[in-house]
Amino acid sequence: MKILDKYLVKRFLKTYFFAVLVIVLIIMVIDFVEKNDDFIQKKAPMRAILLSYYANLAPYWANYISPLMIFISTVFFTAQMAAHSEIVAILSSGTSFRRLMVPYIMGASVIAVLSFAMVGWILPRANKVRLAFESVYINDKFYFSDRDFHTAVAPNTYAYMSSYNNETKIGYDFTLEKIADNKLIEKLSAKRIQWNDSTKRWKISDYKIRTLGIMKDKMVYNIASKDTVINLSPTDFESNRNVYETFTIPELQEKIALIRSRGAEGIESFQIEFYQRIATPFAVIILSLMGLIVSARKARGGVGFQIAIGFVLAFVYILFYIMSKGIAESGNMPPILAVW
Repeated sequence: MKILDKYLVKRFLKTYFFAVLVIVLIIMVIDFVEKNDDFIQKKAPMRAILLSYYANLAPYWANYISPLMIFISTVFFTAQMAAHSEIVAILSSGTSFRRLMVPYIMGASVIAVLSFAMVGWILPRANKVRLAFESVYINDKFYFSDRDFHTAVAPNTYAYMSSYNNETKIGYDFTLEKIADNKLIEKLSAKRIQWNDSTKRWKISDYKIRTLGIMKDKMVYNIASKDTVINLSPTDFESNRNVYETFTIPELQEKIALIRSRGAEGIESFQIEFYQRIATPFAVIILSLMGLIVSARKARGGVGFQIAIGFVLAFVYILFYIMSKGIAESGNMPPILAVW
């Protein structure tokens, strides 16, 4: 690295981290004012508020606003350099504009790699702690209220429950059907099914199994109970509020494959999260170069107009992000296309 590269990278990272720190602190203060009544009403311990909630909320917001902040901070410090004729001096020394981009790419790449590690493995663990705190002290208690629940638990195997109690972990009117060549070949029916935490298996009670054959059907009755393994767990009946934020990238891929194998709904939000984690590091680099291009020219009226352009483009970025994400979640656009 040349002296100029070190100077620009240092200013780049310094401005970025300062901007993120200021914005995150403002968000923390606003969030505390908004949720203070919930903390008091539900008697949340101060230690849990600071360590379990805000210590994990701060990196979440720092990463969330990272692409936007890198754009705004790039516009801010580059416009200042242009106003002080530093950009003119650099270009006059024989440095090309493409060469000027190199330290910006280097600084953005450092943040991109850090961001990828954060969203891929570090933040999901932090989000588990944060969301667990929110479920106890902020959000209302979740009750699974769906009726006539259907899902695929294996290829050509489908489970059904008329209702499920997520507190007692008991499902009622359970059936498990096996289908081959669009024909029902076996059906297990039970009055109830209960999750056993010690064995990590389902316990079915008062069940019967009907096997359908060409010549005659076969019925097996049993009023007792037995443990069985089904590709279904109590977590499938828990609140799915932002649950994709708690998965690492490998876990997210497994979840997408599981939902696809079941033919269940709601796969779009997980796909959007996965593609977004891949695309964010590239967005950081692209937005930093956009910030340089917008603000490198010296303006007569000062840096105000260039910073204003930066905020307008940032607003357009947020607008397109929200619109494309909403369209993809509704199933009207492929998630990979919406994210990119």
